[in-house]
Amino acid sequence: MRRLLLHLGDQATSFIGAVGGVSLLAFQAFYYAALPPYSFRLILRQLDYIGVKSLSIIGVAAVFTGLVLALQTVYGLARFGAKAYVGIIVGLSMVRELGPVLTALLVGGRVGSGITAELGSMKVTEQIDAMRALGTSPIKKLVVPKVLGTMLVLPLLTVVASVVGILGGMVISLYEFHVDPHLYMNSVLRSLKVADLLSGTGKTVFFGFIIAIVGCYQGLEVKGGTEGLGRATTTTVVTSSVLILISDFFLTKFFWWLEGW
Repeated sequence: MRRLLLHLGDQATSFIGAVGGVSLLAFQAFYYAALPPYSFRLILRQLDYIGVKSLSIIGVAAVFTGLVLALQTVYGLARFGAKAYVGIIVGLSMVRELGPVLTALLVGGRVGSGITAELGSMKVTEQIDAMRALGTSPIKKLVVPKVLGTMLVLPLLTVVASVVGILGGMVISLYEFHVDPHLYMNSVLRSLKVADLLSGTGKTVFFGFIIAIVGCYQGLEVKGGTEGLGRATTTTVVTSSVLILISDFFLTKFFWWLEGW
């Protein structure tokens, strides 16, 4: 019992320390982001790395998600003779939930681990200490571009994923169940509102912040050489994925409250 209590105490202490460290890093990131000079070139480089190089994996995952979603939806609707309404369900599901969450999870796995590996390697080889010795803030040069770049590009990737997923649903509905594509697209366009688009893309801004700040924190806190770097990379992927799923519920409730207010 004593060992169990000590273990729980250590875990609670580590958790509180991690929450405090991430909160402090987030505050420093926003503080340095507001101070000149502004590193637009570094942000554009992150947009290319996060956005352009993630398009392929996002597109493949989104199109097959739309295919499966439409396939399962039509099977259920066919029992009631309502196959024509498949576009409404696919459109709302992709725009409000599946598009944002799927994009965030995939980007979190690819980009979050990459951020941790990059910063962790610099920490292990003492490059970050050298930057501090030269009077350069590693938060300004390394953390701020990654945080801002992820927050800016994730909504764009989400729009691409939602559009591709809806088109994938249209293809499977046409060739498997002979749903007219014009009827499908008209039902999608009639059912979607501006609030739906803002809800889906708005959540991804917070998801992008979670991915980048967790990846940066784990990278800057790497200890134990290459073995510690591997542990930090795994922790980044797991932590960001769990936080995305948890925050998705509260953000969905928040946007529903805004729509009804």
